[in-house]
Amino acid sequence: MQIQVRAFIAAIFYNLKRRARMLLRDVHAVYLAAFDPRVPWYVKILAATVAGYALSPIDLIPDFIPILGYADDLIIVPLGIWLAVSLIPQDVMAEYRIKADQAERPRSTMAAVAIVAIWVVALVALSWAAIARWSH
Repeated sequence: MQIQVRAFIAAIFYNLKRRARMLLRDVHAVYLAAFDPRVPWYVKILAATVAGYALSPIDLIPDFIPILGYADDLIIVPLGIWLAVSLIPQDVMAEYRIKADQAERPRSTMAAVAIVAIWVVALVALSWAAIARWSH
């Protein structure tokens, strides 16, 4: 009985690792597809945004915030990747999945700059609101 439980747990972890690798490959493929002329402009914007956020070292919601910190990594990013993949033509996506399997993972500094800018603007707005509220 205990051997069956271990085998079951091992199978679950194997499946999770496989899915995580597929998700990373799709992130890279979506990033590559964002620059393809066969992809509609609105899908390019979505693909670049999703891939940039997924590859960014900075999260919109920091991981140290309980529950919400990991929500973007576990829910928002996979949903964004799924949406981008479903909007990109299948032949284009298949081509870039092959290229993504053979390439290194890209990094997005522009997405990191955008996320930092969002946090700075939010911090300034929050500070301004706090000063306006308690300065009377």
